[in-house]
Amino acid sequence: MRIATWNVNSITARLPRLLAWLESSGTDVVCIQETKCGEAQFPFEPLRELGYEAAVNASGRWNGVAVVSRVGLADLTVGLPGAPEYEGVVEPRAIAATCGPVRLWSVYVPNGREVGHAHYGYKLRWLEALREAAAGDAAGPRPFAVLGDFNVAPTDADVYDPAVFTESTHVTGAEREALAALRHTGLSDVVPRPLKYDHPYTYWDYRQLCFPKNRGMRIDLVYGNAPFAAAVRDSYVDREERKGKGASDHAPVVVDLDL
Repeated sequence: MRIATWNVNSITARLPRLLAWLESSGTDVVCIQETKCGEAQFPFEPLRELGYEAAVNASGRWNGVAVVSRVGLADLTVGLPGAPEYEGVVEPRAIAATCGPVRLWSVYVPNGREVGHAHYGYKLRWLEALREAAAGDAAGPRPFAVLGDFNVAPTDADVYDPAVFTESTHVTGAEREALAALRHTGLSDVVPRPLKYDHPYTYWDYRQLCFPKNRGMRIDLVYGNAPFAAAVRDSYVDREERKGKGASDHAPVVVDLDL
């Protein structure tokens, strides 16, 4: 079973690439972030033509998440239980589904903007709500994983130059502690370093030639419980999908399971 996570940075803009990638990669389930469209505009039919169902939590121009599966979608949880509001709104940043033998959350963690900003406090509260929501499944016997754009680099090795990020979001102690608290529910990072190259980053800014210069960050993660981790046979970042015209600024992260 092949499972992936991908921040597509607008599913409308990335649809041709997504469809081609699903056909070529043989992916069974992909957790998508940053759909940037409402549910009415989501491309259910083109995906259905390829044999995929989709479950979506999206409300408009910003945010939005989905689970796209060709092995079934059941037991949907739309939205993060206990999610905090930001400026009076509960944003569409999480959705869970059971796909065949596995239970998956697709999550798009708030960016945080800058340390001290209200959005930074919101990010930390959101991660705490995610920890609470995931704890039961993390400790259970069924293969379970939380996948998505966490907007946190777990260690200094996950950014191209730690000095560049001093006092920035994505690398602060509080964010990393929140990520560690999520792992302590019974989850582990199932995409280890090193992979097939020295720096398996997943995100490169569009500006300043960051991708050609490999100035990236590893912020798209797959955290699985013990039964999920035990089934992992391979994992990789598909850097090819970050190349060329019309690419997202994130690459898919792919995990192969033997279930």
